[in-house]
Amino acid sequence: MQFYRVHERARHRRAHLRTDWRPSGRTSPRTGEPVTGVRSGVGLLLARVNVARLLARLDLLAGVDPGRAIVCAAVLGCLALAILHLARRRRRHRKSATSLREAQERGVQIPLTLHPVIDPDICIGSLTCLKSCPEGDILGIVNGAARLIHADHCIGHGKCAAECPVDAIKLVFGSSERGVDLPMVDEFFESSRPGVHIIGELGGMGLIKNAVTQGLQVAERLAQTMPNGRGSSPDVVIVGAGPAGLAAALRLREAGRSFRVLEQGSLGGTIANYPRQKVVMTEAFPVPFYGKVTKKLISKEELLWTWERALNKANVGIDEGVKVTGIEGSDGAFRVQTSRGSIDARKVILATGLRGTPRKLGVRGEDLPKVTYRMTDPEQYEGCDVLVVGGGDAALEAALQLAEESDARVSISYRGENFAKCREKNRTRMAEMVQARRVRALMSSQVDAITEGEVVLTVAGSPQVLPNDFVIVNIGGELPLEFLSNLKISLEKHFGEERKKPKRGPVGDRRGLAREREERTSHRRAHVFYFLTGALILGWLTLKGWSYYLLSHADRLASPLHESMRSAGHFGHGVGIVATAFMMLNFLYPVRKRSRLLSGKGSIRGWLDFHMFVGFMSPLVIAFHAAFQSNNQLATGTAGALLIVVLTGIIGRFIYGLVPSAGGKALEISDVLGKWERLRARLQPMLDDSDDPALLHRMFDSGSRPVRPGSVLWMFLTWPFRATWMRLRLLRASFHFHDADEYAEFRAGYLQLSRLRVQVTFYQSLKKLLSGWRLFHASLAGFLVIAIAAHIGVSVYLGYVWFR
Repeated sequence: MQFYRVHERARHRRAHLRTDWRPSGRTSPRTGEPVTGVRSGVGLLLARVNVARLLARLDLLAGVDPGRAIVCAAVLGCLALAILHLARRRRRHRKSATSLREAQERGVQIPLTLHPVIDPDICIGSLTCLKSCPEGDILGIVNGAARLIHADHCIGHGKCAAECPVDAIKLVFGSSERGVDLPMVDEFFESSRPGVHIIGELGGMGLIKNAVTQGLQVAERLAQTMPNGRGSSPDVVIVGAGPAGLAAALRLREAGRSFRVLEQGSLGGTIANYPRQKVVMTEAFPVPFYGKVTKKLISKEELLWTWERALNKANVGIDEGVKVTGIEGSDGAFRVQTSRGSIDARKVILATGLRGTPRKLGVRGEDLPKVTYRMTDPEQYEGCDVLVVGGGDAALEAALQLAEESDARVSISYRGENFAKCREKNRTRMAEMVQARRVRALMSSQVDAITEGEVVLTVAGSPQVLPNDFVIVNIGGELPLEFLSNLKISLEKHFGEERKKPKRGPVGDRRGLAREREERTSHRRAHVFYFLTGALILGWLTLKGWSYYLLSHADRLASPLHESMRSAGHFGHGVGIVATAFMMLNFLYPVRKRSRLLSGKGSIRGWLDFHMFVGFMSPLVIAFHAAFQSNNQLATGTAGALLIVVLTGIIGRFIYGLVPSAGGKALEISDVLGKWERLRARLQPMLDDSDDPALLHRMFDSGSRPVRPGSVLWMFLTWPFRATWMRLRLLRASFHFHDADEYAEFRAGYLQLSRLRVQVTFYQSLKKLLSGWRLFHASLAGFLVIAIAAHIGVSVYLGYVWFR
């Protein structure tokens, strides 16, 4: 065999570099031939398979070292993964950037409610936030970091923040462009008036799951902190029988507390006012005395039936048709004034929502009986001319239901040029109805007046009169400012920040909700467990082979422990099997991020902690398997790749977030640029009268030019030349200034701008350089899989089976 002879000659030429080619005393279970050692196993494996023989006869592998061939194949696989990763990242960036630009052009980039804000300095681009959002493509990836793309479609689920493994996302109210007024509450939902708690839509959380969660949390808090009451008065009065109020009532019933639930309408609150058979999109949430509601799409009637069943089982009654007019007294001794008298209580929970204060048009005739602010049954509008006002999901769904379930002549008026503030599904259905002439869409319009039989509008700047029998106004709700003011509850305007949390309070530890504290405690316990487990494993392995690992290579061959502790020995081989299986657990984290099966299973932060623990421990344990030696290309390549994977993981998790993306310096440079332009305007007469105005204007232009990202290495290499050139230009410019103070101000501004420009370039370039950690981390992980598979294949082929 030509290949085998070539391989044998190459092996003998390298024999002086390898000292343990002696027989191991074992025979191959397949051929019965003696096994010379793991290091020659790669060559024997390739030499004995038919593919290698065929290639050898064709002289294609003559003189090629098989170990290097496997490493090269793994490297090629790694490069293929890297190219695929880069292509997918660029395609994702282009798609997200295009969508963001289109949203900005439509003017819908300002969020309407609770929404996420992503810190690009911390975001590592794990994509878990994108995949977790129930609303679809709300977030995108731009320049390697998550961005809020479709802000107008975000309705505040908050799952993106919960699924972020590095806490780069915070949920905020309002934005810098538009503030939002909300009642001032702390982390236990207690308002500025002690003893009065605000939850649900009234506090800014409009989703069913979020409202239920707040109801459960505030009830649990009150049950823990409120002493057992005596007398006939209830412990708590709950105002509102929507999802938040009902959840609070059921949890208080579980805790054995007394309460009254007051509702000015009927059971369900806002849900009861939904149109008939309206489908509600929600997430799974627990209901005490019922269980977990797992349906993502549920009708209004089915959701109300769920609450009724839980209330009946818990024996909870609702006082319907009772309107709260005021709250007197203080914390622990309240008197709630209602339309049916007063009720004494120690605590009050406000869960009224915003349905009681719908936003109005403010036009003449709006007080007519034909104007309503909700649509419950489309059949009552049979054969009528109906105008729906609004451009959100509620307005579109009302118009669509009227068109589909009645023969009413439906028109919809919206002040915008298109329906940009609704879900894509509703927008598509509306376009189909407009095309089918079942709905008449009046875009860029507003209602001017309402009469008994007509509606006067301005459509695209022109007056228009429509015959009309009913007007349904769906333009959102407003805070009941007068009601809150009478209750002495303060408001605060949010401009894109989280709710403020008080430093002190009247009750114990106020650092966060019980669930948040439990999560922090759980993470700390997990860290301690990982540390102790890792220390015990490494300590046991060290003690087991301490006397062997300290020997030189030659002394190891003569040691009685060599047959057991070496890589192919019983102990060393067992450690290798366990270490390999352990290292494969690293892939559970990416599977958790991308798999629907594991989505939502456990905290993503906990999965990342386990991923880091396995990543740190794998190379250490594998080092014991290799007996702290690496004498062939495959082992060396695998060890190097594993080391790079660990280092890039450290960079991505701990170092990448510490490097700013020059955001602060960019703000500072904008301030200095303003001063620079004002200086230029003030010195304009002097510049025009100077000997060389073109030079000074060029220097002003160079000082205000935009910052361009570049290479860190190029920046350092060219910095001495650029600094010298800058000083020479300043020296030349000094001869054209007649006033020393003006030159000093010019020089200081020019130097400050140059320094800030260098800092911004450095931060941007370093951030861009470090952003490549993900490419190496993911690609070399693929290399490791190929290399480990080759290593296992060689071992099994040569008969190194640990359990034999």
